[in-house]
Amino acid sequence: MAWFLLILAGICETLGVVMINIMNRDKNLKSAIYLILAFGTSFAFLTIAMRSIPMGTAYAIWTGIGASGGALIGMFLFRESKDWRRILCIFIILGSVIGLKAIS
Repeated sequence: MAWFLLILAGICETLGVVMINIMNRDKNLKSAIYLILAFGTSFAFLTIAMRSIPMGTAYAIWTGIGASGGALIGMFLFRESKDWRRILCIFIILGSVIGLKAIS
């Protein structure tokens, strides 16, 4: 259950990053509320997951999901660069996250 919550926390972190981008484009109350909800939910799930998962592992996985998810969504929804080096770095992050899960 803790790993599931950690993955949800990472997904919510990604949504929060997307909401930052949307807030920069269109500042309104609705976007601000979604931003706060996404990051608040992310922190809540991370807090619960860290009851069972070591802090270093949980934080690394949470940030890895958020960073790679934000980069991927940027590429596909916001027309950011799809340079092969960027994609390689995302795979390195995801490989590290999988490795941390495998040894935890």
